[in-house]
Amino acid sequence: MRNIAVLGATGSIGTSALDVIARHPQRFRASVLAAHRSSEALAVLCERFVPDLAVIADPTLEADLRARVQRAGLPTRVASGAEALTGAAASSLCDTVVAAIVGAAGLESTLAAARAGKRLLLANKEAIVMAGPLLLAALREGGGELLPVDSEHNALFQALPAAAATRRAGLAETGVRKLILTASGGPFRGRTRGELAAITPEQAVAHPNWRMGRKISVDSASLMNKGLEVIEAHFLFDAAPDRIEVVVHPQSIVHSLVEYADGSVLAQLGHPDMRTALAYGLAWPERIEAGVRPLDLVALARLDFQPPDLDTFRCLGLAYAALRCGGTAPAVLNAANEVAVAAFLDGQLPFLAISEVIEACLEKIPPEPVANLAQLIQTDLTARATAQRMMRRLHC
Repeated sequence: MRNIAVLGATGSIGTSALDVIARHPQRFRASVLAAHRSSEALAVLCERFVPDLAVIADPTLEADLRARVQRAGLPTRVASGAEALTGAAASSLCDTVVAAIVGAAGLESTLAAARAGKRLLLANKEAIVMAGPLLLAALREGGGELLPVDSEHNALFQALPAAAATRRAGLAETGVRKLILTASGGPFRGRTRGELAAITPEQAVAHPNWRMGRKISVDSASLMNKGLEVIEAHFLFDAAPDRIEVVVHPQSIVHSLVEYADGSVLAQLGHPDMRTALAYGLAWPERIEAGVRPLDLVALARLDFQPPDLDTFRCLGLAYAALRCGGTAPAVLNAANEVAVAAFLDGQLPFLAISEVIEACLEKIPPEPVANLAQLIQTDLTARATAQRMMRRLHC
């Protein structure tokens, strides 16, 4: 029986993880559930799964969550705040952690789980984008397992030789030539920059293939999501930037591909449903029922691939540039993007200006070698403040 902490339990990834867990009560138990501010939704999940611990990140909502849990007559203990979240990730209450808290807020709990030797199902790409060297060091210290559950990186994990997937051997020595990440192209695939000038938040979050949160949906629309995934692939599989390629694949059926030195290309295919990757991560190296319908290739009829439009969707190129700069540059990229996307969703920034703000921050803040978490937190704060200034300067 695996005891699982689902951090970000009320979000789309958390919901999918809990669906898989519920399908296998003899194998999995949700022992820790955590959410940011959705105390009512978290209480409902507590009634269904009866975890040992429920954590609400916002301390002002702890009393509300505790009252709801008590009214339901549950034995679940309630805690709140960042320290409680980090403690839960490292505690003896769980042996597996689904890290699905969006953005930089999930960094400390992810590192804590890695240091504690947990099986870490990483859905929070920002944690590895910001702190890749620190996360890898924490995994070495704790001796745990890292299984990516982003659909693209989970696909690479499945298509790579086991030694390369788990970083016991390099890509070259296992015959790997290239990693190929697929991108749906988002809702604006095929449009020009001029056609994107008046895009609204409602249009940007309407992803054609996936159901996701608002922030990650905007990242998909701008191709920043794919840029973050390029950086993630670099750290997960020790891949140089020129060994990571992005291709646009509108159907979102081929989730990633691995090209080998002998000319073979292995791909992982499946419906765009996060439960496939989560089930693989939870049960690895076994495969279990995930509730995902079988893939009918005849009904699909065709699979299309095309190069990304880097002139229109500049965020992808900026992510490659940050990766090549190295050090703290990816943390600056991530922070600036979070600020710019939030401003766009609030109607304070045009869609095309997201890349302008990010580029200005990368130019303004010189990269430094990654030293420790305190440095990265300070870099994150500096980049956020710089992004706010750049937004006022560019679009006052």
